[in-house]
Amino acid sequence: MEIISHEKPPGLFARMWLYLKSLPEKSKANVVEVVNKVIKLGKDDPRRITHSIKVGLALTMVSIFYYYQPLYDNFGVSAMWAVMTVVVVFEFSVGATLGKGLNRGLATLVAGGLGVGAHHLASLSGEIGEPILLGFFVFIQAAASTFIRFFPTIKARYDYGLLIFILTFSLISVSGFRDDEILELAHKRLSTVIIGGSACIIISILICPVWAGQDLHNLIATNLEKLGKFLEGFGNEYFKTLEDGESSNKDEKSFMQEYKSALNSKSSEESLANFARWEPGHGRFQFRHPWQRYLKIGNLTRQCAYRIDALNGYLNTEIQAAPEIKSKIQEACTEMSLESGRALKELTLAIKKTSQQPITSADTHIKNAKSAAKNLNTLLKSGIWEDCDLLTVVPVATVASLLIDVVNCTEKVAESAYELASAANFESIDSAISTEKPRSGQCGAEKSNADCPHVVITVSELTPAAAMADRSLKA
Repeated sequence: MEIISHEKPPGLFARMWLYLKSLPEKSKANVVEVVNKVIKLGKDDPRRITHSIKVGLALTMVSIFYYYQPLYDNFGVSAMWAVMTVVVVFEFSVGATLGKGLNRGLATLVAGGLGVGAHHLASLSGEIGEPILLGFFVFIQAAASTFIRFFPTIKARYDYGLLIFILTFSLISVSGFRDDEILELAHKRLSTVIIGGSACIIISILICPVWAGQDLHNLIATNLEKLGKFLEGFGNEYFKTLEDGESSNKDEKSFMQEYKSALNSKSSEESLANFARWEPGHGRFQFRHPWQRYLKIGNLTRQCAYRIDALNGYLNTEIQAAPEIKSKIQEACTEMSLESGRALKELTLAIKKTSQQPITSADTHIKNAKSAAKNLNTLLKSGIWEDCDLLTVVPVATVASLLIDVVNCTEKVAESAYELASAANFESIDSAISTEKPRSGQCGAEKSNADCPHVVITVSELTPAAAMADRSLKA
């Protein structure tokens, strides 16, 4: 039998009392949650805290032009443009701040001059023709500048400058119709913008600078390293037998999922490369460093990451081949995966250390991976799965095909890394080897050449990177 409750729901005042009673605990929990998020945000990248302090310092400095009476008498209300410039120009990295600051300053200068010129020409046409001519000038420059903003190369580097150009030209030319002191208006606007932009650039460079070029350099190297980690562990993970069991827990397998960050890094790489082109020489990166080479490596890394993502899907697929089917290609596939991963790790080391020596080691691993791929192709053509079920063979064959593609992608990444090393003047192998003084028992300079044994070095084959350089020289 069903028991019907005749209890009445709590009234309005009772619900309000319960809500007010639980409010302190909920507020405390919300405060703790917000504090934990703030702490985590600061720990993830402590530079964020420094950047916030730098923005506050820049705003305080330019606010003096508004607070200090003698400075305010010179600039007046236009001093607020300096404050506005700091707010919109100061970015996280030096390159982004420089790009926006130079765009804003140059656009204000050019637009101010053209605005004054347009006002002067319009004033010569009389009271009736002046507003018509001014409107025509505003229309032409706004339409032309807006259309130019659609060009990809212009939009990437000068979009903000064109936006400020449209705004400044319109303000100065239109304001000149009602204000006779048009030159003073343009002068104050340009001066305050230069003051605000200069404050941002100086503080950004001198106080704990954040270089976009360094971030791009580290991002490319980190993505390569994550791909290398996956490939080093894929072979053992895919070909493990049921007797092996779950040899690794989720925490130990977490590195197998790190490669996914490389799939969505294109926009970050392009933004960092754009900002890096504005930056002056710093550290190991000189002015006009070949940042575009990093984008090429990043694109090839993503192509490799897409194939790795497909490989990852076969780790937990429902249709699994029998161990005896996998065992026929286990050795070749494991070697391809392992050697490709080691090659990517060597390329990571070359980029991090800006040295060409690890690229030579990567070439050795690539040669081993290509040899394993060649053996696998020969094995597949021999018809080892003729008597096997097609549904169980297809996943294994697909994994083998994807690993061959990964080897080819790895070779392309190595070639791009060599191009970067040559264009950026990475430390060569010869300069990395320091000359040592002869020790006792060795042939010294005072001994005759006849007393010293001769060493003959035979070069049998060029490495892939060296062969590519040789082909480019002959071309």
